Amino acid sequence: MTHPFRDVRGGPLCPQGSVACIGAFDGLHLGHQALLRRAGERARALGVPMAAIGFEPLPREVFAHPPPPRLMLPGAKLAGLRMAGADRIGLLRFDAQLAAMPAETFVRTLLAERLRVREVWVGPDFRFGHKRGGDIDTLRRLGRTLGFEAGTIEPVLVDGERVSSTRIREALRLGDFALAARLLGRPYAIGGHVVRGAQLGRTLGYPTANLRFGGKVPPLAGIFATRVHGVGPTPWPAVASFGTRPTVDGREPLLEAHLFDFDGDLYGRRIRVEFVARLRDEEKFDGLPALVAQMHVDAARAREILGRQAMLAGADPDPQPQDSTGST
Repeated sequence: MTHPFRDVRGGPLCPQGSVACIGAFDGLHLGHQALLRRAGERARALGVPMAAIGFEPLPREVFAHPPPPRLMLPGAKLAGLRMAGADRIGLLRFDAQLAAMPAETFVRTLLAERLRVREVWVGPDFRFGHKRGGDIDTLRRLGRTLGFEAGTIEPVLVDGERVSSTRIREALRLGDFALAARLLGRPYAIGGHVVRGAQLGRTLGYPTANLRFGGKVPPLAGIFATRVHGVGPTPWPAVASFGTRPTVDGREPLLEAHLFDFDGDLYGRRIRVEFVARLRDEEKFDGLPALVAQMHVDAARAREILGRQAMLAGADPDPQPQDSTGST
């Protein structure tokens, strides 16, 4: 497995040449997929590797205050780019030095020298370099000198509007998971390894599988009906809280999923929590009894929603564990 590279400067990565595509790739939505597909097709036609170039952190996370929500953590992005067929992946370290780099230096150093690109593909309205001074015309002009071609893909539209990470963030904020799924090409989910929390849920009768969000700003908050993948042969129905847990003075955003009727040990296991329906905002209750009373209501609503959807889909609304090794 090829590890991602982080720096613009360095030795050649593709001595035989490459086809590169560049983007933020937050969410890997339908527009990103179209860009990766075009680059992959051209790379195969030319018999060279396909390189996908993104940035970590995202430029807007550096310049915007407060930073925008993230749809996808770096590990999930890396896995998604590999699944999309990228042979080389750059998650460039976006810092003050890279932000100050002129567009022409970026092209000559990374694209021409390190990747030896034969083609570069970008999305609509792509800008890069110091003060966003570079665009597709810059790439084409430099390509004529440096020996590569540059092109853009057509915008991908859903309901007559361009698919974008901003549009998906707004859909998630509003709890419109159906629209988010259409823009992504799949249901929205957050994956990660289950970590130990304060184990308060266990004492309240609601043990949870906990996922951290890597210090990033999450794209949604509240209480949700969810399905958890990676536990059994089918997605497991659950109710989840995503937020800072104000009733117990929490600080870090934490995704806590209570899997209905599950008796197993999930610590260290990699799971994905798929968001199905938004139940309510996160609230600060007067005490734990009031919190538990509301948790009963949330769990009942989530069971009803998930059970109804499972029946409509012809699935088993109440799967049982196949391989349990303890307790959550």
